[in-house]
Amino acid sequence: MTGVLKRIVAIVLALVCSGAGTTAIADEPGVVPPSIPANLLLLTPPPADGPVIVRSAFELHDINQISEVEETFEFTGVLTLVWRDPRLAFTPTDGVGELIYQGNYQFDEVGTGWYPTVVLANESGFFEVSGVVLRVMPDGTSTLIQTINATAEVDMNMRLFPFDRHRFEAVFELVGFDRDEVRFELMGGTDSAELETAAGLPHWHINGLSLATRDGPSSYAGRPGASSALVVGVDVERDSFYIRRLISFPLAIIVLLSFSVFWMDRSSLGDRTSVSFIGILTGVSYQLVMGDALPQISYFTLIHAFLLFSFLTMCATVLINLWVGTLDKKGQYALGDLIDRRCRWIFPLCYIGFNIMLYSSAERIF
Repeated sequence: MTGVLKRIVAIVLALVCSGAGTTAIADEPGVVPPSIPANLLLLTPPPADGPVIVRSAFELHDINQISEVEETFEFTGVLTLVWRDPRLAFTPTDGVGELIYQGNYQFDEVGTGWYPTVVLANESGFFEVSGVVLRVMPDGTSTLIQTINATAEVDMNMRLFPFDRHRFEAVFELVGFDRDEVRFELMGGTDSAELETAAGLPHWHINGLSLATRDGPSSYAGRPGASSALVVGVDVERDSFYIRRLISFPLAIIVLLSFSVFWMDRSSLGDRTSVSFIGILTGVSYQLVMGDALPQISYFTLIHAFLLFSFLTMCATVLINLWVGTLDKKGQYALGDLIDRRCRWIFPLCYIGFNIMLYSSAERIF
């Protein structure tokens, strides 16, 4: 019995001594700390001899809305990002040649490894990502596909309204890394951007879609520097036929009809003035009714110049009527008839000529 107790005491003393020795070694300076678990290393960008290259492509599905007052446009598209992480490489077995993580739950909870986080730099209060799919090939090549519905701020110059053209840009940036760590590249060169045939918006034409990369200073970079950005450019042009049919053509007819006063008897001043004022009031009422169709902006545009000149031209007919009526009262009939004959062709020519000049040189004037 005594021998058994001695053995137990010896074992306990050995365990205590071994524990104390381990503690002392751990506390000694210069000892290498425990290694980081492999699963945590997957949270960093993959090792590379330079920045991690993220190849990208974008497919525009539709432009949902264009706000002229807020200067924003809402769009829907699919952003595709491809990069290679050799740490995710695996050996295909049992016919499984690709790992696929579908949906937010599988991507966030089941999927492993680092992935580039992308934000819309010119976001205007709305950015939604849905339909996430991550596909991993045996060599570690990862493809992240995500549907994006967002609203972006843009600078809209509508001085040529209704013949204005714009270039809308959606700028995507990588969060937390500068361009020396992670960089965008186009997947297929100039063919990296695709436009669905059904994409469009009433009263607007989509003329083209482009995709480019851009480097610049950004607060999203992990340390002071510049980040890599992916720029989706959309060229749009307003369909002017709606405004021309609704405003320009009818108002031009009203103005030309107001010139009929120069064919009326010079002595009927009341009738001539009534026709001119009817034209003026019709033009003013027409502008008030059509106010919702015009852009709610403060600066002067091409359509505003047309409306103002039309209004001033009809006001000028009132002054001619008063002048001719005054000459008629003074008995200067020949001069009154001469003024009417001259105004019959001067007013239409000046009105039509001014509008032609206005529309032909609008880009230089505005």
